[in-house]
Amino acid sequence: MELETVAILTLSLFLIYNPFASLPIFISVSKGREPNVIKSYANKAIIVAGVLLAVFVVVGPFLMDLFGVTMNGFRVAGGLILLLMSVETVFGMKLWKGGESDAAWVIVATPILTGPGVITTAVLFSDQYGMLPVLLAGVISLAVTWLILRNSSAVMRIAGDQFINIMSKIVGLLIAAMAVEYILSGSVGWLEAHEISVIVSNIL
Repeated sequence: MELETVAILTLSLFLIYNPFASLPIFISVSKGREPNVIKSYANKAIIVAGVLLAVFVVVGPFLMDLFGVTMNGFRVAGGLILLLMSVETVFGMKLWKGGESDAAWVIVATPILTGPGVITTAVLFSDQYGMLPVLLAGVISLAVTWLILRNSSAVMRIAGDQFINIMSKIVGLLIAAMAVEYILSGSVGWLEAHEISVIVSNIL
């Protein structure tokens, strides 16, 4: 397991977790709470997010085989989800509607942190790099996210709303670029697997 690979995976997962975009939401759902309650929310949210990540890294490939989903098809579908996620981040759109009865920390854990984007990326990365590097990268990225959430008020006060907003949009653009790569690689791989590209080239 190479450190460079773990570093790349950690950065990629951290970008998709996007704690900068989660900060305003986390502060809003924990507003008026005692400091120890806010820290408890952060602890629970990160634990649930980590468990979800680990479950889908381990079980994801089995579920794909069970439902007859190819990795190329999953790349295209995952790319589309990431693309929608980036649109939501960059343009400030609300594509997901959560139930108001959900516990605050549950909302932060999923789908804000561990949503379809993270799950998709984790499954794709585990297929490409193996489970251990992805799990290690997930632990590191969630640890940094945990520090940010536990100190959310201080981070917002120091960085300011405008800086957080700009950083979120930059991260959204990077996620969009990742999404396009997934869609293109999945499409090309699917065409090659079905020998459609060969047929098209022979026709032309």
